[in-house]
Amino acid sequence: MKTNPQTFEFEPASFVPFRDKEVVARVRAIKREDITRHSNPDYRIEVVQDADLEEKWTRDILNRIKHSAEAEEPLVMMMPNPWPNYSKIAERINREKISCHRIHTFNLDEYADQDGRIAPETWEFGFGHAFKKYFINKIDPALRPPEKQVHLLSDASFPDYDKILSDLGGADIAYVGPGWTGHIAFVDPDAPEFAADSLKEWKKMGTRICTLSPFTIAQNSLHGCFGASGDLTAVPPKAVTVGPAQILAAKHRISMHSISIGGSFQSWQRLTTRLCLHGPVTQLVPESVLQTTRSDVWVSETAAANIETRWDLGY
Repeated sequence: MKTNPQTFEFEPASFVPFRDKEVVARVRAIKREDITRHSNPDYRIEVVQDADLEEKWTRDILNRIKHSAEAEEPLVMMMPNPWPNYSKIAERINREKISCHRIHTFNLDEYADQDGRIAPETWEFGFGHAFKKYFINKIDPALRPPEKQVHLLSDASFPDYDKILSDLGGADIAYVGPGWTGHIAFVDPDAPEFAADSLKEWKKMGTRICTLSPFTIAQNSLHGCFGASGDLTAVPPKAVTVGPAQILAAKHRISMHSISIGGSFQSWQRLTTRLCLHGPVTQLVPESVLQTTRSDVWVSETAAANIETRWDLGY
């Protein structure tokens, strides 16, 4: 049997978590104009201009905190990894004099070392350290939430983290976004600590220390805090993370898909976004589970752009 010399068939590398080539080909072909269509009307996908997405997220946080203050009601928020916008949110809180006295924040995750010891708040590259430095501590002391309402993941807090969150009635809002593997928080599909015989079992898993995927380590090595230079040795090998159970128990979720390399067109998230939004619901693409929930998904124009061959671009 003759083969077509213009084709070259191969299987994905064995370490790639989601390997269904037919599904990948299908979602790869989804065009920008079709990416918002979904069979679940409560799973609301919106494409947002890149320059507007940060403001949209900022305003959502501010509106929720303002409502909490005015209604004198608690607000429980699950917060993603710190990024520069946190400082801008703190500035707006101070300028608009929004009281944060009733908010409770829970960080989604934190780094851990090879033995499962969680990075202390004093470690300058830790999420807890950055969250306090660039957000909480920048809020005017008169407006700042009490220290006991800022929940960071640590060796001390980890054992009771799920109970504390549950005793507050779960999160009112969980802000999330997929990693290269489609992870949600640090729930990677190839983490042995999140191995499950079924999706039903996986969805019940709670906060735990887990092994980070090599893809997640590579992704985070491009973050500015680690020099944005691909230093794989700078990223810890493990993490502690909330589980699918905590995210699914939230009253609402907002997922943001907007990561590119230094604001360029290059993005590992363009294909991952399509798998999360329109691929099968599977623990092999953890954030895909949100397709079955009431969630808002904000996709930047860069992430929504058509996936096409670009010989004019290198790395």
